[in-house]
Amino acid sequence: MNLHVKGTAVDPQTRCAHYNTEVDIIAIKFHCCQEYYACYYCHQDHADHPPTKWPQEKWNQQGILCGNCQHELTIEEYMEVRGCPECHHTFNERCSLHHPLYFNI
Repeated sequence: MNLHVKGTAVDPQTRCAHYNTEVDIIAIKFHCCQEYYACYYCHQDHADHPPTKWPQEKWNQQGILCGNCQHELTIEEYMEVRGCPECHHTFNERCSLHHPLYFNI
């Protein structure tokens, strides 16, 4: 499975021009368009609409993509782990600071 991730200078592990360290390997499916983007700024730069946040009652849906192995996680699952449960690659823990941009918290 190779899901398309939109954004600016997105590499095969879903890193982009805005976030590109070794652990920046998740893409987020935006609630508004159900499209994967590498980050919030990539959505701002490439989408033709404003973002909407995932409501808590939909956190059981797949909305996070591991760029290392292409495993999709539910939002609930993503919020409980520090790395991919499938390939065990570490995620950037500082991404949690951005949760209010994506999820109704």
